[in-house]
Amino acid sequence: MNDIVIALAKAAILVALNQPENFDLEYALKTYPSLEENGAAFVTINTEPNEQLRGCIGSLQAYRPLYKDIISNAQAAALRDPRFSPLKLEELEHIKIEVSILSEPQPLSYDTIEDLRSKVVPFQDGIVLKLNDKHATYLPQVWEQLPRFDDFFSSLCLKANLSNDCLAQHPEISTYRVKKYKEK
Repeated sequence: MNDIVIALAKAAILVALNQPENFDLEYALKTYPSLEENGAAFVTINTEPNEQLRGCIGSLQAYRPLYKDIISNAQAAALRDPRFSPLKLEELEHIKIEVSILSEPQPLSYDTIEDLRSKVVPFQDGIVLKLNDKHATYLPQVWEQLPRFDDFFSSLCLKANLSNDCLAQHPEISTYRVKKYKEK
């Protein structure tokens, strides 16, 4: 499935950049019927050679067929991630694509920050943090850059436009796992 998911995301980006592509969607859907089931995916674009983030957009909830979610999020990651300018044609040969298929986020009940620390599984759990009308998520892969619990959650709080110590306000936390497909 790795090759199909990556090829689909790449083809979607080529289409968004008005470039020719030869992805056979009909064959892919026939070979991998799970692509037609509702699914949630994040598409991450990194630049070579040092894997700098270049775009990352995704869905937390499965509300449309997985293949459509991958297409839409690949194009959004390439052109509409507000943190970056739109991807340019000449950058195509310097990027690597990663597609993460998410499980359904599950609410995690906790009493204290220490209780939360004991329940979260670093490097496996993706985290959704919500407080009032603000929210943010980090995929499990982010643990690779922020392996310490305090740094991870401090950064996630800031990403949600909250203070870096927002855990003290007892935000809602949900966890999910991903199946990660990476361009070779």
